[in-house]
Amino acid sequence: MFGGNSNWRGPIWMPMNYILVDSLRNYSMVLGDRVTASMPTQGGPTKNLYQIADDFSNRLISIFEKGEDGKRPVYTRMDRFNAGDDWNDNILFFEYFDGDSGAGVGAAHQTGWTGLVAVLIEQQARKPQQSRASRSRKP
Repeated sequence: MFGGNSNWRGPIWMPMNYILVDSLRNYSMVLGDRVTASMPTQGGPTKNLYQIADDFSNRLISIFEKGEDGKRPVYTRMDRFNAGDDWNDNILFFEYFDGDSGAGVGAAHQTGWTGLVAVLIEQQARKPQQSRASRSRKP
């Protein structure tokens, strides 16, 4: 029953991550700064739920952004799209993403649920410039 194509259980699956970000933001409206956690792991800086949601959101967005080397993590396994020519600006939305590199995995036509990254981008664009400048580059 759970064998075969297991893409729905990939390490970075956009719908579940979007629901997590949205839920953290909603809880932060109710709880404010009363609930905090160390990010990214124990011993890291303490952040409130809204800040944690921003971190997750920025990490998801960074999968599609060009890094300092001009390459997008989503194309880690696709040299043609990271070559720096016209292909580099064609963004594909994959079914899920590698948890370490951000590489797109599975079907490359998942504009339905992976398109949720556009909502995350819009939400971050509405925030002050200072918040956007603190984006993490690690997926």
